Amino acid sequence: MSKLPEKTGNPAVAAFLHKVASMPAVRPASGKPGRLIFAIDATASRQPSWDRACQLQGEMFMAVKDVGGLAVSLAYYRGFNEFAATPFLTNADDLARRMTGVSCLGGHTQILRTLKHARDESQREKVNAVILIGDALEEDVDPICHVAGELGLRGTPVFCFQEGNNPIAGNAFRQIAKLSGGAWAPFDSASAGALRDLLRAVAVFAAGGRQALARLTSASARQIAGQLPAPKAR
Repeated sequence: MSKLPEKTGNPAVAAFLHKVASMPAVRPASGKPGRLIFAIDATASRQPSWDRACQLQGEMFMAVKDVGGLAVSLAYYRGFNEFAATPFLTNADDLARRMTGVSCLGGHTQILRTLKHARDESQREKVNAVILIGDALEEDVDPICHVAGELGLRGTPVFCFQEGNNPIAGNAFRQIAKLSGGAWAPFDSASAGALRDLLRAVAVFAAGGRQALARLTSASARQIAGQLPAPKAR
């Protein structure tokens, strides 16, 4: 079982972390590493958070070493219509090298493009979860919600981590999470610990499998049970 996250002053983050990170370790039936897309807004305002994510990404691999392993693809958008995604990497050092080679550039958000990429990847081979980190949304939310719903039908939940309190972004991120079967959580830009624990929690989810959610019994887990859909009857 993964180590429970440290205490945080944000009740929403604390509830989310206890729901996901306290679940029992369950290996995917295939025995393969869980596949996770780690998608980050790399527009100009995001440089501080990008730097923190570079430092913390190794936590995801450490958290799942006893759960079946993890393969992570870094995806990001920045500048003028620039979007990129790495192959799925199973080594923290490899992912860190890729991340440190990227600098943030001004531009508009490309969340629709990011989710379409995740959908297409999941069509080729199952993607167990998507992490989406951002602080803004500058697109039409309806097409984004449609693709989020498609991800939900494929069993690929999106975990939206919102930095700041932009209400437009918050509304969209909540809808993305709900329609995809994932969850939304805010994090404090001044707290590296909150982001670290959020990344660790979803890594455990991706490696452990959705079936583990059915065995959550803690009071803290029940606090946000409404965010994640109940297991479908067989």
